[in-house]
Amino acid sequence: MRVYQYEKQAGIDSLQPAEVPTPRPGAGQVLVRVHAVSLNYKDLYIAKGMPPRGQVEPLIPLSDAAGDVIETGSGVERVSVGDRVVGLVAPKWIGGGLTKEIAQSVLGTTINGVLAEYVVTGQEAVLRFPPHLNYEEAATLPCAAATAWNALAGQGSVKAGDTVLIQGSGGVSLFALQFAKALGAQVIATSSSDEKLNRMRELGAGAGINYKSHPDWDEYALRETEGLGVDHVVEVGGPGTLEKSLRAVRIGGTISLIGALAGVEGVVNPLPVLLKAVRLQGISVGPRDSFEEMHRAIGQHGLRPVVDRVFPFEQAREALHYLESGKHFGKIVIRI
Repeated sequence: MRVYQYEKQAGIDSLQPAEVPTPRPGAGQVLVRVHAVSLNYKDLYIAKGMPPRGQVEPLIPLSDAAGDVIETGSGVERVSVGDRVVGLVAPKWIGGGLTKEIAQSVLGTTINGVLAEYVVTGQEAVLRFPPHLNYEEAATLPCAAATAWNALAGQGSVKAGDTVLIQGSGGVSLFALQFAKALGAQVIATSSSDEKLNRMRELGAGAGINYKSHPDWDEYALRETEGLGVDHVVEVGGPGTLEKSLRAVRIGGTISLIGALAGVEGVVNPLPVLLKAVRLQGISVGPRDSFEEMHRAIGQHGLRPVVDRVFPFEQAREALHYLESGKHFGKIVIRI
């Protein structure tokens, strides 16, 4: 079968196509014919060798895939041949909290990922995706959507009438916008592009500000909430934006720290966390039961992921370079 793999940590262009034997499922496992995979910012970090990729060499990257079950091993009962499925980013995270064992078994990072024509995984690590979605849309769910859902509905407890501030127009942020609206919340959006802000308003954002031309977006959020502050911030900037998020959030509010797109350098004053009794929480994708809950919500509300562009399998490197450019609005997908 065809795959892409890194033989060394030397950037996107070190990703090379290869032919490897097609795997066969063992007891309790399924063989999935992959139709589409999606990209996440963490895939850029992996390309550059951070965080450490563990001992897998060469490494097949990417963690998000959708496809068909085409063969099952003995004892498989959760899914059947012909089922359209997506897989877990962390195959061992079935329930409960994050553990060291789970964190050391992440597709495309510490174990081989899904940029391949076929993958084998345990039956417990796959689930059927909502029937109204196509493969390209479903492939966007395992990381970005699951993370946004965990931030808002899982650990975030967002409810109708709340105000949620989202940063940017990447995959996690747009899923957060859609989920917040489905939960009955109001959304304030930030972006470096007026065009992207208009598209976010079309998706349901009630207010928005260009943080390039108006860097005081924290003050804007306070004005939009009559000085109270927002209930929840989906923080993807990291240390570069966290201080503004702390000013924008209300007393007793929540900040879900998901990424560090603005850089990892910087010092953040912890005093506002104490004085405002802010809940600052780090968010990972979450367990399978949260993923299943999210799928039910997507099906109930008929939500469709925002897919910016679909690349052919032969242009996997070009897809990663496009992600690196930051020109996208929503998710980038590779069709296999």
